[in-house]
Amino acid sequence: MPARTDLAAINGWIILDKPLGLTSAQGVAAVKRILRTNGLTVPRIGHGGTLDPLATGVLPIALGEATKLAGRMLDAAKAYDFTVQFGSETSTLDAEGEITATCDVRPNEAEIHAIVPRFTGPITQIPPAYSALKVGGQRAYTLARAGETVSLAARHLVIHSLTFTAATSDSASFSCFVSKGTYIRSLARDISCALGTVGHVTMLRRTRSGPFALAQAISLDKLGELVQAAQLEQVLLPLMTGLDDIPALAITPDEAAALKQGRRLLGHPASNGTHLAAHGSVPVALVEAHEGEVRVLRGFNLD
Repeated sequence: MPARTDLAAINGWIILDKPLGLTSAQGVAAVKRILRTNGLTVPRIGHGGTLDPLATGVLPIALGEATKLAGRMLDAAKAYDFTVQFGSETSTLDAEGEITATCDVRPNEAEIHAIVPRFTGPITQIPPAYSALKVGGQRAYTLARAGETVSLAARHLVIHSLTFTAATSDSASFSCFVSKGTYIRSLARDISCALGTVGHVTMLRRTRSGPFALAQAISLDKLGELVQAAQLEQVLLPLMTGLDDIPALAITPDEAAALKQGRRLLGHPASNGTHLAAHGSVPVALVEAHEGEVRVLRGFNLD
């Protein structure tokens, strides 16, 4: 099928509601396949933050110039809903792994409510052995799958909020808003331990990633329908949406030309900090201003 030209330059974000069982890379590949199958020129494409195959929810897909901002999503705070099954711990700390420990203790709702404050605010957390962190140059999950003992350093992070939402006789569900680097599987392990038992994650759904929320997310099936109907613009969010937390900096045509060439602006009145430099409605660059000097962090090739 010949490439269509109505959306020849696709720059922005598609917020995928990642289905169960797909890796983040497979989610990206599926979006790419939908675009290509329907005759659209596929731009550079990537994702803004890995989700486990057994997790669902918000997966920001960056297209075109937005790929230059995908790395910022890794540093963004994120929100999750998750369920912990008490009584068994697994090698992966989720339903995918083999059972490695069991316990007959089942906490009641009062006990669960009581430990929530212990996991709110700054905490220290040891990541799961089955993670993408590197140990001696190799991914931790590669070593773990080979049967090797994996020792990972504790991390300092922040649980901005943790809410106990529901319980059964042997499980509890929570909602949380957490800083970058937080592993929900480790949080479930530590909550279980604090309750005198063991546990693992049986449901994990990301409801927010940085500025992107579940309300903006779309299924692969719905995306396919819209692209086939030439209505991608209904769900393609502007590049600037990924920079909602960055103040805008209005610049002149001459300043825009200078930044596009990678030159610094000297004697500029911009306040210190990171800004989105834009000429009118067109983003030109993500810039850093310091004492009257403005330098480019990421330049955008947009008309």
